[in-house]
Amino acid sequence: MTKTFSATSTADDVLTGVNLTGKRYLITGISSGIGLETARALVAHGATVLGAVRDLTKAEKAIASIRATIATGGGQLGLIELDLASLQSVQSCTTKLLADDQRFDAIIANAGIMATPYSRTVDGLENQFATNYLGHFALIQGIESLIADNGRVVILSSQAHRVADIDLNDLNFEQQDYDPFVAYGRSKTAAALLALELDQRLRARGIRAASVMPGNSFTDLARHFSQEDLQGLFETVAKARADAGLPPGELKEIPQAAATSVWAATVADKNQIGGRYLEDCAVAPIDNTPNPFADGVRSYALDAQRAKQLWEKSEALVHAALRETAAVSAV
Repeated sequence: MTKTFSATSTADDVLTGVNLTGKRYLITGISSGIGLETARALVAHGATVLGAVRDLTKAEKAIASIRATIATGGGQLGLIELDLASLQSVQSCTTKLLADDQRFDAIIANAGIMATPYSRTVDGLENQFATNYLGHFALIQGIESLIADNGRVVILSSQAHRVADIDLNDLNFEQQDYDPFVAYGRSKTAAALLALELDQRLRARGIRAASVMPGNSFTDLARHFSQEDLQGLFETVAKARADAGLPPGELKEIPQAAATSVWAATVADKNQIGGRYLEDCAVAPIDNTPNPFADGVRSYALDAQRAKQLWEKSEALVHAALRETAAVSAV
């Protein structure tokens, strides 16, 4: 029987008594925060983890803090370069992984940015959509054959998906004013839809995919906020929840915020979580109230038809961007 955990459970709580020797995991964004703690917990229980990171030097410094865990836990931790905001970098990473031909028991798409000022990537794509969603789409699609049969894919979404559904006709804010929170919310809705479509496409091999709301915590994700802006956000969230008769939102410590990702990737019943949105180490209920700070998942983030449409548009975007890059390189 699957153990029951809660919002206060930590990644180590989830893995109590679990031996992950022989298991391999690919995690994006392990240079800090939730990704680093996710990697630490897995290697502490014997797993081999490959961290895909944008800055190898920064990542090396970060993982130095968990080397003792690696030594005592029997696990292994390696790094590979990956800039999710560059589809050429994603393609280079997938090429290296395919050449290595090592299977992964789970992929955890953890890396992300939040509510950034407007910018476009080298491929001309809105930065949050490209980093939080499209880069992961291209990576997982490219290395689909490396996911072990009966494996898992975990995509980090966010409570912020409640802010906005995707706009399939304007994924890059070319026809409307840019709002950093709306863009973030859309990218996290897209992340949930990616998990849904992956679950449909891969379940014939026993592979199940789920999206995760890790919980609000203090990490580098909020680096674009001033202290005043961050305080104002917390006050807005508290008022919105109070006005709706909801209990105050609780900030999680980073080990607690990593728990749901670890749970989904290792010990949860994969057939119960497949195609679902998870929070607090459980399947989240559907809640369509317009309050963006409520708990649960909006039904548009679990819309199978929109997930399929987004997949098709994403394929076209990736192919067009890579063709253009190849054409420029050939000149």
